[in-house]
Amino acid sequence: MTHLPSVAIVVLNYNGLPLLKAYLPTLLRYSNRYNIIVVDNGSTDGSVTYLRSHFPTVTCMVHGANYGVAKGYNLALKQIQATYYLLLNNDLLVTNHWLEPLLALMEEDPAIGFCQPKILSLRKPDHFDYAGAAGGFIDDYGYPFCRGRIFHRIEKDSGQYNDTRAVFWASGACLLVRAKAFHSLGGFDELFFAHFEEIDLCWRAQLAGWKVYYCGSSRVYHLGGATLPYNSPTKTYLNFRNRLYMLYKYHPNHLIYPIKNLCLDLLAMLRMLVLGKFAHSWAIIKAQIDFFKLKNTHITKAAAADLPNSYKGSILVDFFIKNKKCFSELATHRFTR
Repeated sequence: MTHLPSVAIVVLNYNGLPLLKAYLPTLLRYSNRYNIIVVDNGSTDGSVTYLRSHFPTVTCMVHGANYGVAKGYNLALKQIQATYYLLLNNDLLVTNHWLEPLLALMEEDPAIGFCQPKILSLRKPDHFDYAGAAGGFIDDYGYPFCRGRIFHRIEKDSGQYNDTRAVFWASGACLLVRAKAFHSLGGFDELFFAHFEEIDLCWRAQLAGWKVYYCGSSRVYHLGGATLPYNSPTKTYLNFRNRLYMLYKYHPNHLIYPIKNLCLDLLAMLRMLVLGKFAHSWAIIKAQIDFFKLKNTHITKAAAADLPNSYKGSILVDFFIKNKKCFSELATHRFTR
């Protein structure tokens, strides 16, 4: 790059004081040429006081309440002037020269609106991370999966995804955003609160002509489940409700597909009952109830088949019935171009 574009690294924080202590120093070490902003989502753990006393060079924006990921970012980014936003989880460890490959990629192609790096697990550094891995995809039934992660099956990183390529969605754990694209799309849909909001945004972006990319020459490490644990019934609720809502927004059969998905979700609810996870079973039922309450608030008709990098078929069938556990085992002809 012949010039340094304007970049704001925006870290969303909610009661994440131990995470800020652990990962913010590394972010400052490897990213001190960029503007770093911590957006506090109404924390009650002393995060803001600690930031202002220990990291005076970091800008701190404070929300009066926990607005979730979607509204928390929307409110902040309306006030931040930059060519690019790097949206970063507070439990993410960056590496030396992590941001430059992402910027170079987007500078080379003005049509790329969003991109993510390779995201590896902090808990198991030679494996991919659940939240994004090597780029996200989606099947006909709205189930997301990644190169390197299908459901809870995580692949070991052996360099198999060191490429750069277009994907269907990029992870919100570490997401480089072209500000022009973000604001032209109206930002995140705040009804999502958290979970699926980045997939929804990438879906809208592609409908509007923007590209979504993965850049394998950039590497970061994600702790995961720090703000909302993976085994939380709240996470289960948001995942099930938001997937139904997203399908209702976009799929041409915008009522039939969610009803089909309700049947699949009921099977998931029964599985939770068998496993004794009663709170998760109720979370799935509540997600269905709340989906029907909000389904008339927003509809965008568009065919999933019109979008590149979507998967024509059911990842549930391929994974659980056909025993295809790795991304490389999926039939390449089933991905739209």
